[in-house]
Amino acid sequence: MAEQLLLGHRVTEVLATSTGGVGTHVRSVVPALVSAGAHVQVCGPRATDELFAFSDRGAAFTPVEISAGLAPAADARAVSALRGALAGTDVVHAHGLRAGLVAAAARRLAASPARLVLTLHNALPDGGGLRRRVMERAERATVRAADVVLAASTDLAENARRLGARDVRLAPVAAPPLPPAARTRTEVREELGLVDDRALVVAVGRLHPQKGYDVLLDAVARWSADQRLRPAPLVVVAGDGPLHDELAARIRDELLPVTLLGRRDDVADLLGAADLCVLPSRWEARSLTAQEALRTGVPLVATEVGGLPELLGDSAELVPAGDAAALAEAVVRVLCDSAHAVELTERGQRRAAGWPDEAATAAHLVDLYRELIDALPRSRR
Repeated sequence: MAEQLLLGHRVTEVLATSTGGVGTHVRSVVPALVSAGAHVQVCGPRATDELFAFSDRGAAFTPVEISAGLAPAADARAVSALRGALAGTDVVHAHGLRAGLVAAAARRLAASPARLVLTLHNALPDGGGLRRRVMERAERATVRAADVVLAASTDLAENARRLGARDVRLAPVAAPPLPPAARTRTEVREELGLVDDRALVVAVGRLHPQKGYDVLLDAVARWSADQRLRPAPLVVVAGDGPLHDELAARIRDELLPVTLLGRRDDVADLLGAADLCVLPSRWEARSLTAQEALRTGVPLVATEVGGLPELLGDSAELVPAGDAAALAEAVVRVLCDSAHAVELTERGQRRAAGWPDEAATAAHLVDLYRELIDALPRSRR
């Protein structure tokens, strides 16, 4: 970045526990902020830094243990830790509602003049009861506390406006480029035990209820009994998370052709060997997996939820969330119709070519931070 628009200014990025998209996004923008002259500090759980190594990108890291779920005592400790870390900060940018809740409280207690940016990456999980009501109140208070709310999809932006956010802007999150594949399609398939022309279906994402893997297993049972698909495809899932044991038990008990691979750093290799990528999520904003699949040239079957329709258009097969029959039928249709699969691949690559890249996403943040710094008291500019 030629202009050092943030020269001498201090920016603090805040995130909660992350093993996927949010941590990847924060890591991807740090170099551009540093190049723009900012002193960048990342605050979040130690485990998240161990996974994403923010300091390797030029940021200072301060541990603030913000969990993924509501925990009043832990939240109080996190607010106290972040309050001390905000000294001298000009812009604090919280990624996700949990980080935003802690950041808003820490800024208030520190009486900090720092401007607060909140990026909404996810919607509240489905459900009811007391926990849902508490989360809704926290969401309303947090979006109202932010000077600017950035939303990764239109539905998130509309919800923030309904809740009373002062300044809401759509800010698509770009997936960083995957590293080049280290192995050939043949090598990957051999390692997975695939022979002949048996199809490989790849899913990537945390083993969490939001990702809809229970519905995927229902769909696998359906298409495994479909005479149009012989032999039944092998499904591999790259990711870890709290549902591992439950999913593994179902796979074992129902003899499903599914392998849970755990967290992987060879997603490029897996997608390069795949005949199809599947995304059965109950909600997504701007899924990094969907972006990676289309850029790689892999046909995609995904759910018609959140920001996926606006992201994908007609470049993927979209099905209703939670509908195993529709998911299974879409997978069978793509795998049994090679012309349709090629058409989806071509549409996907054209669609992906029009998305903002990682550099554009980072440049947008630099401009926003400069705008907010210009609104600070003159002594802080």
